[in-house]
Amino acid sequence: MTLLNGSYSLYTKCGLYLILLHIMVMQNCKIHHSVVGLRSCIAEGAVIEDSLLMGADYYETDADRRLLAAKGSVPIGIGKNTHIKRAIIDKNARIGDNVKIINSDNIQEAARETEGYFIKSGIVTVIKDALIPSGSII
Repeated sequence: MTLLNGSYSLYTKCGLYLILLHIMVMQNCKIHHSVVGLRSCIAEGAVIEDSLLMGADYYETDADRRLLAAKGSVPIGIGKNTHIKRAIIDKNARIGDNVKIINSDNIQEAARETEGYFIKSGIVTVIKDALIPSGSII
């Protein structure tokens, strides 16, 4: 745990090369050339590369997160074993476990707002408050 200038960050066993902004929780993850915003939660095994994570407007309590898991829903943040590359993740996004947001087909333009994202100039943007279900590949 690190406390600097009123900011609180908890990260364990993370390979980090990023800019940290205030409060976040990260565990056993790899983050490279990325900016991680306020109140971001990144689960174990996640890989974030060349991306911008906007964070969240509020925290979900542990009880909230357990309730969501029991209902089969996804808490705010990045799920376990998720890989995000060259993407912008807007605030309050809920990205499930084992998701790949890597644009492996190198799609340059796509309007998929009803699915929670769009692609412009090859960069995937997950929109604010979007839900990307576990196992999705973008």
